Amino acid sequence: MDTYDAIILGAGAAGLFCGAEAVARGRRIAVLDHAARPGEKIRISGGGRCNFTNRDLTRQNATDRFVSENPRFALSALSRFTAADMIARVDAAGIAWHEKHLGQLFFDGKASQLVDLLVEGVQAGGALRLGTSVEAVRQTEAGFEVVTSEGVLHAPRVVVATGGKSIPKIGASPFGYRLAEQFGLRVTETRPGLVPLTFAEQDLARTAPLSGIAVPARVAHGKRSFDEALLFTHRGLSGPAILQISSYWREGDSLTIDLAPGRDIAAELAAIRAETGRIAIHTALARLLPEKLAHLIVAEAGLSGRLADHGNKALAQLAAQAQAWQVRPVGSEGYRTAEVTVGGVATDELDAKTLEAKRVPGLHFIGEVVDVTGWLGGYNFQWAWSSAWAAAQVI
Repeated sequence: MDTYDAIILGAGAAGLFCGAEAVARGRRIAVLDHAARPGEKIRISGGGRCNFTNRDLTRQNATDRFVSENPRFALSALSRFTAADMIARVDAAGIAWHEKHLGQLFFDGKASQLVDLLVEGVQAGGALRLGTSVEAVRQTEAGFEVVTSEGVLHAPRVVVATGGKSIPKIGASPFGYRLAEQFGLRVTETRPGLVPLTFAEQDLARTAPLSGIAVPARVAHGKRSFDEALLFTHRGLSGPAILQISSYWREGDSLTIDLAPGRDIAAELAAIRAETGRIAIHTALARLLPEKLAHLIVAEAGLSGRLADHGNKALAQLAAQAQAWQVRPVGSEGYRTAEVTVGGVATDELDAKTLEAKRVPGLHFIGEVVDVTGWLGGYNFQWAWSSAWAAAQVI
């Protein structure tokens, strides 16, 4: 009979980190995954260089940068294993990294360096069983019985690190949610997060010619807004600003987009009019925005003709179209391209310090399977490390 101190389900970022941390504490661990390779999300993220954390994350701003029924839930784990702690681990391993912008840290070389480091940590005193499917998890008097395609394992603790539904091509599945529900735990509604948004056919007829154009933008949904790049696609909108707002957007909601944040389009057009008012109004706007985008904005504002033919009221109308553009996506590109899953195992079911289910002693949930979703830019990986570390301390 194979008996361990803990069995970890999932060999992704959270599962590997939890396993390596527990082994370092002298525990006998088994990490199971149905995939043939560990840490695939680490390998493919950030163009293969992995945005492994965000150095701007603090206890003071954490509740604002995570989406959850209870954003404060993540504070305990995040404040006990911080971005600085993760940076120190990476530095100690001799893995070089650099900062891009907004605190986002990437490896100089391949992200597989981190995967290799975590795998070595697990295998230093534990078992990594890949290509192993979990068929059942049952509670016993001694803890848990995990029935796998390779046999039955036993442990007093089980850590669920199976991730969410995002990127099914690398093996993502709702297994962790089903397991939580099996044990009577509540799971919040799940949906794709950090995902491109799509337009209806009638809107695409207008925006499809803009596919490939990227501009700085401010994208707002209610009181939430993000100032980053926006990219027009053949299906709708993408780019960091759209991915960020997608975690807050719900079907049927509108977005307000400023295509020239921090600028006064009306004043700039008035200045161009004073200098050379005989040019076409779309030509004038094309000095401030990409030409194809300028044509769309002028058409949607219902204007035409020479710039000199339009007074300040018309210029204000055009500026409002460019800087408070109202769009209503009909959906998203779904889990196929979503970077994360919003929602998951409800935080009120878990102990914030240990990530242990309050009603099922010995059963822990960590990482993306929990209803904690971070902003784009390394926040979700940091949640994976922090929640994994927290659970490992009590294994």
